[in-house]
Amino acid sequence: MSHDTAATPAPVAAPEVAARRRASERLELVQAAIVPQVGALIGAHPGTISLGQGIVGYGPPPGVEKRLASFFAVPANHEYGEVPGTPALIAALAEKLGGENGIDVDANGGDHTLVVTAGSNMAFLNSVLAVADPGDEIVLLRPFYFNHEMAIRIAGCTPVFVDTDARHQPNVSAIEAAITERTRAIVTVSPNNPTGAVYSRDVLLRINEMCGRRGLYHFSDEAYEYFLYGDAEHVSPGAFPGAADHTISFYTLSKSYGFAGWRLGYVVAPAHLADALLKIQDTNVICAATISQDGALAALEAGPEYCRSHLVELAAVREIVLAELDGLDPACRRPFVADGAFYVLIEIDRDTGGLGELSDWDVNARLISEFGVATLPGRAFGNSERCTFRVAYGSLDRATAAEGIGRLVRGLNTILADHRQA
Repeated sequence: MSHDTAATPAPVAAPEVAARRRASERLELVQAAIVPQVGALIGAHPGTISLGQGIVGYGPPPGVEKRLASFFAVPANHEYGEVPGTPALIAALAEKLGGENGIDVDANGGDHTLVVTAGSNMAFLNSVLAVADPGDEIVLLRPFYFNHEMAIRIAGCTPVFVDTDARHQPNVSAIEAAITERTRAIVTVSPNNPTGAVYSRDVLLRINEMCGRRGLYHFSDEAYEYFLYGDAEHVSPGAFPGAADHTISFYTLSKSYGFAGWRLGYVVAPAHLADALLKIQDTNVICAATISQDGALAALEAGPEYCRSHLVELAAVREIVLAELDGLDPACRRPFVADGAFYVLIEIDRDTGGLGELSDWDVNARLISEFGVATLPGRAFGNSERCTFRVAYGSLDRATAAEGIGRLVRGLNTILADHRQA
């Protein structure tokens, strides 16, 4: 007669049961999403003007609605799509990348792989997972885009922060000094979120060549590629000679084509990462929503002129924002006039401002509750030791911009006066 000799597990005490039920330790290191937090404060104070979330004030091109009128009549549109993206959209994006960014992508293979994702945030996270192992390091320039830092930590990797200079330009020597044996990639964002800075061709080339020389990847986030003012030039590092083997470029329709809620982005990466990226994509989402991909085809037909047609109004709003900010207390510093995106980063000098230990979150909460205007506190972008605020004006019309920035100026000036008197 046989007997099952497997030992019966000992009962687990109730406190230990509760202790096992928790979020993963790596998620404990990830900052809380800042936009929903500020959104909750705004919701509690109706009439607040938001200078927080980075969105545009216009929607998709008219051709998108026209194209989607026939979408539901095609049975295949309701099935799972191809993992990297629909062939038609892949071909259209390859043409766009060659014509606008100087990146020669062969839709049928070659030096690159092109994957359509549910927004460029997903493209970034997928790429971190594709190139880095837990404990590896990725260099972020500070102030950084908060979702990049969050993605790196979610992947079990370590962000290494390198401060930019007074004009928020990269310090290439400092970046190279931060490289260790665990470094896997260096991230640049140009035009930049949260500062609006546009990086020069020379600086991006030096960073890209350094990555090639040191065996690293250059992650180039180009979400704001069309949002430029004056003589500012957008540069795609993936177009540099010899860059194809180590440059990963991220793009999105969210900003330029008013597609934020459609969640449609794409990544161009070295061909040797194709299998890794497709494994992650297939596991995570299978494919970007087919209806969004179909709409993207119509958006691309409208071309970059659709975005640029809105830049005329956005540039006028920008001038109002900058003019209104001139009324800020001298303790509020704007390091320079940003030439890209639709952001301004404000810093309050703690010594001359008299803020003491008052945090950027406390100041922002008071701006919302007493003055009806909201920004994003700089702590989300890595400025935890300084009192900074990102002002976003991409969704504002001229009247709202004047009113919103006017409230911000009055609010900050009042808060500073109050603390100097305290």
